[in-house]
Amino acid sequence: MKLTTAQATVKFLSQQFTERDQKEYKFINGVWGIFGHGNVAGIGEALEQNRDLKHFLPRNEQGMVHSSVAYAKQHKRLKTFACTSSIGPGATNMITAAAGATINRLPVLLLPGDIFSRRNVGPVLQQLEHNNSLDISVNDCFKPVSIFWDRINRPEQIISSLQEAMRLLTDPAKTGAVTICLPQDVQAEAYNYPERFFDKKVWPIPRALPSEDSLVKAINIILKATSPVIIAGGGVIYSDAEKILSDFCKVSGIPIVETQAGKGALSWDHDQNLGAVGVTGTRAANLIAQKSDLVICVGTRLSDFTTASKTLFKNPDVMFLSINVSSFDAHKHSSFSLIGDAKACLEDFHKKLKQENFSVSKKYKSDIFKLKKSWNEEVDRIFLLDNKPLISQGEVIGVVSNFMNEDDTVVGAAGSLPGDMHKLWRTKNGSQYHMEYGYSCMGYEIAGGLGIRMSKEKGDVFVMIGDGSYLMMNSEIVTAVQENQKLIIILINNHGFGSINNLSLSLGSEGFGNQYRKRDVNSGDYNGDKIHIDYCEHAKSMGIDAINVQTKNELENALIVSRKNTKSTLIEVLVDVNVRVPGYEAWWDVPVAEVSKSEKVNRVRVEYDEQIKKERDF
Repeated sequence: MKLTTAQATVKFLSQQFTERDQKEYKFINGVWGIFGHGNVAGIGEALEQNRDLKHFLPRNEQGMVHSSVAYAKQHKRLKTFACTSSIGPGATNMITAAAGATINRLPVLLLPGDIFSRRNVGPVLQQLEHNNSLDISVNDCFKPVSIFWDRINRPEQIISSLQEAMRLLTDPAKTGAVTICLPQDVQAEAYNYPERFFDKKVWPIPRALPSEDSLVKAINIILKATSPVIIAGGGVIYSDAEKILSDFCKVSGIPIVETQAGKGALSWDHDQNLGAVGVTGTRAANLIAQKSDLVICVGTRLSDFTTASKTLFKNPDVMFLSINVSSFDAHKHSSFSLIGDAKACLEDFHKKLKQENFSVSKKYKSDIFKLKKSWNEEVDRIFLLDNKPLISQGEVIGVVSNFMNEDDTVVGAAGSLPGDMHKLWRTKNGSQYHMEYGYSCMGYEIAGGLGIRMSKEKGDVFVMIGDGSYLMMNSEIVTAVQENQKLIIILINNHGFGSINNLSLSLGSEGFGNQYRKRDVNSGDYNGDKIHIDYCEHAKSMGIDAINVQTKNELENALIVSRKNTKSTLIEVLVDVNVRVPGYEAWWDVPVAEVSKSEKVNRVRVEYDEQIKKERDF
């Protein structure tokens, strides 16, 4: 079949499917792209001629990758999009989001245009030249953020390249961003492709189990534990393991604590769910973690936020047992490792431990109950502060969390919101809470919210975003309008980078460079008047409704109006920056200046030196 490289690529992608548990999914559900001279006559022409793959038009290339990644996460890695760009800035705009995809182990296919393969025309517009190599383009920047990278210099090379891309994209242990660079001349070149290359291809997602011997050893480790705890990561949700995890915890009495990606693995009101763990964890979860003699890690990569920079697990005899599809993640903390699917492993654990009549002690159960009760009271306290004249951020979270139903989804990414939401949000299920916290990329929220909205058949999408993130990337509001995709955007206005401002203050500094203020002509610093930005009018100019609120009652009413509205709504909430949600029983390693003119900084450095002594070495 004689097709151009671009036409063959589009035709191939339209025939790719995944399968898990005898259910089949179309894997590539469309192509996002802004067309330029690197792809307009190649991929652009191919999409125009082949409507099996729908084209989506974003406003920013970074935004389209964020939307694709969010879509993939909401579909538990069984579906995704491809993204195409022109050469040069169009391509490099995707790099930040590509890093987010790979860090979060989420599949997305990137098809950046590239410079001429034949090289006789050059430098072309937007080409970066290297005098030490004619084979380098800006697309080489994708190499460190991609799980697979290739440049197609001959049309027939896509036959092997695209199949390798699909193999890795559909591998839960290795998935992330895949980049296939398409020189603009090669995109338009024709080749007689074999017909079978375009046959329907189903990529199975098996539920791998470790060896029986490994499972027996793992069971024996659990049987010897007196105070075990489970860390539920994103792998629980991606493998649909929520039900078996719930049953396992009910029977065994083992408590669970949640990472950002694992939040919602169990409903917040499950008896064994102690909530968020680590730097942004609950008091209940962190106190249990500190005393545990066995940490059962399920589908987590054990980031420094989860482990409180390797200071959280204080029991000198603590052991780690890890279930993960990735051996790289499973072996962290010198764990006894089970390389396998979370659902399959937990089912085996549940069966074998029931046979052994395993259950934690009555005292341990009592401790769990008391800690959970105490934490719920703390959340109620924060939700019911009734702060005046402005509402607090904790109260905002409470209002929105209580307003959401089980079909809704909340999305967040960066700033102070993720930490507070991790602690406080009362999540009922795994699809209700969507946080990008592997990369914690400012600007993800609205674009990600659009991807989530496109993945859902029912329920609303609530985007929780700070003013800092909003100003970095809000352009995909226009795309949401274009696609008739409704978002409810709650913009927390604290006049700056609130999270880093608070971090700066905690480290002995004065919040330097973190507030949205005019530069004072006398001091030369940003300590002049606050910069007034009318976010509501800005949002309205892009075609959505907007409401400004300052009190709890006004926010509650605005949410009711937004729910009834048929189009997107932005709710700007002015919050009291002085009323913050505290941290609980955890520490985060942020290096402090070893010498400073500031006595505050010097005092914090002394404390820092003491804390790093407590970090585990492995």
